[in-house]
Amino acid sequence: MNKLFFRILVLLMSLSLIGIILVQVYWFNSSFENNDEQFKYHVTQVISNVSDKLEQQEEYSFYDKINHIKDSTGKIPQKEDLLEILFVQRNTKTNKTIVYKNSISSEKYDINGSLFNKKFGSDGFKSFSSKRLTEVYNNNSIIDNSVLNQSTIPDLRDEKEGNLDILNKAQLQISYKDYASALPIDERITKEKLRSILKKELAEHGVKTKFEFGIYSSGTPTKIKSEGFHFDKDATYNIPVFADNEGNSKYELSVTFPNKKKFLLSQLVSITVLSIIFTLIIIIAYTSALNQLIRQKQISEIKTDFINNMTHEFKTPIATINLALDAIRNPKIIEDKEKVFRYLQMIRDENKRMHAQVENVLRISKLEKKELDISKEPTVIHDIIEDAIEHVNLILEDKQGTIVKHYNAARTTCLVNEVHFTNVLVNILENAIKYSPNVPEIEVFTENIKDMILIKIKDNGLGMSKVAQKRVFEKFYREHTGDLHNVKGHGLGLAYVKRIVEDHNGQVYVESEKGKGSTFIIKIPLIN
Repeated sequence: MNKLFFRILVLLMSLSLIGIILVQVYWFNSSFENNDEQFKYHVTQVISNVSDKLEQQEEYSFYDKINHIKDSTGKIPQKEDLLEILFVQRNTKTNKTIVYKNSISSEKYDINGSLFNKKFGSDGFKSFSSKRLTEVYNNNSIIDNSVLNQSTIPDLRDEKEGNLDILNKAQLQISYKDYASALPIDERITKEKLRSILKKELAEHGVKTKFEFGIYSSGTPTKIKSEGFHFDKDATYNIPVFADNEGNSKYELSVTFPNKKKFLLSQLVSITVLSIIFTLIIIIAYTSALNQLIRQKQISEIKTDFINNMTHEFKTPIATINLALDAIRNPKIIEDKEKVFRYLQMIRDENKRMHAQVENVLRISKLEKKELDISKEPTVIHDIIEDAIEHVNLILEDKQGTIVKHYNAARTTCLVNEVHFTNVLVNILENAIKYSPNVPEIEVFTENIKDMILIKIKDNGLGMSKVAQKRVFEKFYREHTGDLHNVKGHGLGLAYVKRIVEDHNGQVYVESEKGKGSTFIIKIPLIN
């Protein structure tokens, strides 16, 4: 049940983390698309404004040219009446008559169109004006054209006159568009002027990125284009310019942004970096928490394994001691001194075995608390190896095993603690014997490499997997679980080996292959 709950918890945490990452990716894509739409909106506004400004500036330039020519001709314009409007209204109740008269006239300026362009001809330009008169007659019974033409004096008279700017502007605008449409594009606008207008408008709308531009005439590129301009479907925006009087235009302004994506991403970079940082923090916290959960689970399993092993290790000697004590208490056996001594020896051996287990646990505990006093003295390594072999000789003989020594090291004096370093070698040799399913065949090598001595202990045992090789020096670790007692032990021996070797400024590692035995290698610095 606990394993199932743990798996469900890990699954939910993993799905939540993946969900957060997917939401972040979705948000980034949505923000990028929104920025793209805003960019398109601003650019469309910009090029629309630029189109209007190009036409306005060309129109103002034309008006200035017309006014300058009109002032410079020195000719009196020809006047011509175009239209006269007469409106009479009489109120029979008040006997009041209102007469409104409006006459529109034009002044014609004889201006030769060749002053603008040889291809463009005109009979001249006209200026329109109006004369408006309002008269009020009281107590007149009949008011008509004949009366108005007489010297009838009105009771109220209001007279106004002036230019008709709307008609003047319409007439000039029509003339200017006809005139301008006959000009080539490079006479209507320059690259520098167009660049200046575009740059100003883009800056005002916050589009601060590199741009290129070009004007097309009926789909064909013109001379009005920037040096780096080339059409890009995703980054180019178009609008017609210089429309004629019918609203048609043969010219199209295209503006492209080579660094569009980079610009859009730059607007998201700060919030994206923060999002990535927070996501990484979540991932790190998640992996750390998951690692701690897995580690705690492993520690719990290892401790259970350790307790099972220790229980098994103590159970056999205690049972043996109890049986020996019961045998000694037997009146028949107590009289037989040889049997008594044999049982007493069994009790002593089992007691020593339990004492060794306790010592291993205490040594590791003291090493972790740095309470273990390890004093070092110059010692010949070969002597320590011989001493360690002597310690395991009885166990080796019991299994009919052999140890072959290859002492190739010329220099063998190191600064070591003799007791602890002997224990290191004994632990490795005992493992070599313990984990050999057949007759143990062990080889011990020594050699010098620079200022180090290498000790290699090779066996023909079970070997170990790659995973076991990485973890074999961890405290409590055993490749076999505690409830399978085919190999006794508690997973403390090699952890002790590693701590003692490292305390001697050395290194220990293992080379192994499953089913082909293992080789433990110890490196210890020599005394110079």
